[in-house]
Amino acid sequence: MMKNARYGGVNAAVLTAMHADLSIDIERTAAHGRWLLANGCNGLGVLGTTSEANSLGISERVALMEGLVERGLSPSLLLPGVGTPALTDTVLLARRAAELGCPGVLVLPPFFYKNPSEDGLFAYFSELVHRLDTSTMIYLYHFPQQSAVPFTFDLVARLLRSFPGKIAGIKDSSGDLANTLGYIKNFAADGFEVYSGDDSALLDVLKAGAAGCITAAANVGSRVSAMVVADWDNDAAMEPQAKLKSLRKLFSSVPLIPSLKAVLGRRLDDPAWLHVRPPHLGLSDETTQRLFAGLEACQLPLEKVA
Repeated sequence: MMKNARYGGVNAAVLTAMHADLSIDIERTAAHGRWLLANGCNGLGVLGTTSEANSLGISERVALMEGLVERGLSPSLLLPGVGTPALTDTVLLARRAAELGCPGVLVLPPFFYKNPSEDGLFAYFSELVHRLDTSTMIYLYHFPQQSAVPFTFDLVARLLRSFPGKIAGIKDSSGDLANTLGYIKNFAADGFEVYSGDDSALLDVLKAGAAGCITAAANVGSRVSAMVVADWDNDAAMEPQAKLKSLRKLFSSVPLIPSLKAVLGRRLDDPAWLHVRPPHLGLSDETTQRLFAGLEACQLPLEKVA
């Protein structure tokens, strides 16, 4: 496991709570963030895919970042997602994150136009680097199933050569273990931080030299993920890793964001957590029953938490 990474260890891809009118519920989101930090998380990935960030407007994203910091969450532990198709919006969000004190930002590639050239992607990130304060570290967000725009090894190498000290790492949400290991093999020795988005691969990538994980399932399984990180170099990690694999399999079989919110709603006895923005929809009764039966099979606690 990589030592001294900025976001090393367990990071939840934090859910965004909503009011009944689908406006952001910053109080509930902040409370959830505090609980995560007290229950196994080393940091919080906010405004990512699991946060429904691309269903939020730019002003809403800024308000959420500001609101979390105002409610006592240390900006040093926040990794905000700021990637948008519009360069100027990405710059605006990244600058505000830096002003708040966040050491890094997670950046999707520009994802509206499909099949962009490597030169086009390089030009986008070149502009981003030049327009940001020099202290802002950029983390790339590789999620080709959603963005349809991958970060190839050649592109990452080109960015690292051209902007030393600016491109700090990558979150790999491809679910392709060989790809994650390729990032580690090619770049980690020089301090490039690789984070897995796949809970089922956590132990494997830690042994290879990853910095940690940024995952959706950590919203409900952060304590189990922390056990894997704590014992990655000995056999004690095997049992919690098996639970993470079961958890990943379960959440891959149900609508992810509504299901995670359903778990929080039950744990907290708080139906307000069930609100999701369209096109997401709430779970059917049948899916809800299957979800909770699956969680019991994973041997994860379902008790109410403060």
